[in-house]
Amino acid sequence: MNDARVDRWLAALLETPGLTAIADLAEARRVHVDDSLDAATLLVRGPVVDVGSGGGSPGIPLAVARPDLDFDLLDSNGRKCDFLRRVACDFPNVSVVCARAEEHARGRGRDAYGAALARALAPPPVALEWCLPLVAPGGLAIIYAGELDAESARSVAAKIGGGAPEIVRVAGARRRHLLVVPKLEPTPDEFPRRLGMARKRPLA
Repeated sequence: MNDARVDRWLAALLETPGLTAIADLAEARRVHVDDSLDAATLLVRGPVVDVGSGGGSPGIPLAVARPDLDFDLLDSNGRKCDFLRRVACDFPNVSVVCARAEEHARGRGRDAYGAALARALAPPPVALEWCLPLVAPGGLAIIYAGELDAESARSVAAKIGGGAPEIVRVAGARRRHLLVVPKLEPTPDEFPRRLGMARKRPLA
């Protein structure tokens, strides 16, 4: 991806402590840009929410690749949100939401997005409980993952309005996959559970 805005974002990412463990620019481009783009062709409708966006990947590279869609970068850490607001100024289709996923899904984010993305956020069953309530019926939750337990993902998805997961293998990668879960119906009122419960007591 050859875009001066992406170059500026990557430079800021590497210069800001606590956003990435990667110090090498070429490696940062591979991990934060190239790997993020694995989901670009799966996004059918917007808006899109990047849950636990951190330093802005995968949301920012995907926003550049898909200028036809609007992206919300969702994070609960105030310092990370400040960083995201600074860099988002370069990208007209990117906004920042500073909130916990559970809180956003209980408010204006509920059933509001065409797709929800999560990368390096939590194990897939936990990430799904945070992502699927944000997705409107007909949309998708897309989880970037390594090794996957498809049966656990299927069990969780069924409880919160999702359909059968599809595992999309990334070309050229042995252990990198995308878990794609369609949203079939509105999320039941009891989900997501209160703050911290998804990680403390996973549904699967």
